[in-house]
Amino acid sequence: MSDHEHFMHRALELARKGWGTTHPNPMVGAVIVEDGQIVAEGFHAQDGGPHAERVALAALGRDPKPGAAMYVTLEPCSTHGRTGACTEAIKAAGIRTVVVGATDPFGDHAGRGLEVLRTAGVEVTAGVLERECTDLNLIYNHWVTHRTPLIAAKSALTLDGKIATRTGDSKWITGEAARSDVMEWRRLFPAIAVGAGTVLRDNPKLTARRGDEEWSPIRFVFDGLLRTVTDRTLPQVYTDRYHDRTIVVTTPHGGLGYVRKLRDMGVKVWCLPSPTQRVSMAEFRNRCVQEKISGVYVEGGTQLVSEFLQERQIDYFFMYRAPILLADEKAKPGYSGLRTEKLDQAIRLTEVRHAAFGDDQLIRGRVAYPSKMHVDETIFSIG
Repeated sequence: MSDHEHFMHRALELARKGWGTTHPNPMVGAVIVEDGQIVAEGFHAQDGGPHAERVALAALGRDPKPGAAMYVTLEPCSTHGRTGACTEAIKAAGIRTVVVGATDPFGDHAGRGLEVLRTAGVEVTAGVLERECTDLNLIYNHWVTHRTPLIAAKSALTLDGKIATRTGDSKWITGEAARSDVMEWRRLFPAIAVGAGTVLRDNPKLTARRGDEEWSPIRFVFDGLLRTVTDRTLPQVYTDRYHDRTIVVTTPHGGLGYVRKLRDMGVKVWCLPSPTQRVSMAEFRNRCVQEKISGVYVEGGTQLVSEFLQERQIDYFFMYRAPILLADEKAKPGYSGLRTEKLDQAIRLTEVRHAAFGDDQLIRGRVAYPSKMHVDETIFSIG
């Protein structure tokens, strides 16, 4: 490992301290190095707070020595927002060497910060651990590039692509280590989503839990007919201490009485236009843009994830695969609803990353849709 990589690894560790707390801003870490030693560190902790570079400079508490270098996971900003341009702070401090991980894809930056520093005579090295630094900000990168939320689907699958037995038994396909990793991703995403079937069957909490710490993202429940509101015993996501973080996504076919009931309990309702009893995923994405929700982690079952896929509205996949084989054609598949007759009509993943959690594997990557994708109308389902 080179010195550049060593110091950038530390900057990445610092950046991850902002895991889930910086939206819609990116996670960024920075270190200042003098004579081969780290003398100051900083990270961006929350939206509106000081950027990592300024935190590191403040932690140093003095002028850097001649020859000092700054390592930062993301290109320093060059525009004057709420905290001022970090390029100006770097120049004013007298740092003459800057090592950068990833270029900021935000249009007003996008390499301009590197250019500003170089023009000022700062020696800039870019692209150190670029893949890792870019991967760190999946949600931010998608949000500023596409101006829509990153909608990611998560599945826990057997080797033959099943999410439950024919009787619905699914606890647990994956082991504890893989399930703990899911909690980490829940903590990162601003919102999590499930379908009515999952709520009625499992009554999930939909919170992120790490040891004694519990945190609730926005919790979307997709329920086109408001089936989850009809029982006297309501799901806990409508009644627990985080109920004001729950949003039910429905259609005009769900019934105004049930909508009023939810709102009277403090639960939000998005009633999206739809000609059928099925929620339009495109309309859902548009509403997320309006509400500035930059990422959604979809943990629904076969129906919800498949409906997102049928409308080409999944951007990213997290697929946890366990060494279990059911070999039962009536076991519940992970996905359905498409008619894929040739391999060139298949959905593929790009920018793929792999991880192991005990005996389980995680495959994750960006979704690439084929030019032609046929929905199997015989499997049309109601959301």
